[in-house]
Amino acid sequence: MLKRDLLELCLLHLMAQGDQYGYELLRRLHDVFPDVQESALYAILRQLCREGATERYQGEISGGPVRKYYRLTEAGQDRYAALLTVWRDMRDALSVLGIQ
Repeated sequence: MLKRDLLELCLLHLMAQGDQYGYELLRRLHDVFPDVQESALYAILRQLCREGATERYQGEISGGPVRKYYRLTEAGQDRYAALLTVWRDMRDALSVLGIQ
């Protein structure tokens, strides 16, 4: 579950910077976590939408397929802040043990 929570934190972090095109989110995370399948990332995105942490909308049509964009909701901002706190606490605890 740890890796899934980290992936969720990363997705929320990227969306906290502004609305994001779904494929771009996946590409950026796949560059950092190449062993993670796109289907797993899409599953996290779908779950975040179901839980109300994000909203999905379609962008304007530009000669290709319709792009799906994601944005954080207020609940998503709260979830992001909570996961960030957990991550920082875990990082600090590992540091105390000398794990870097």
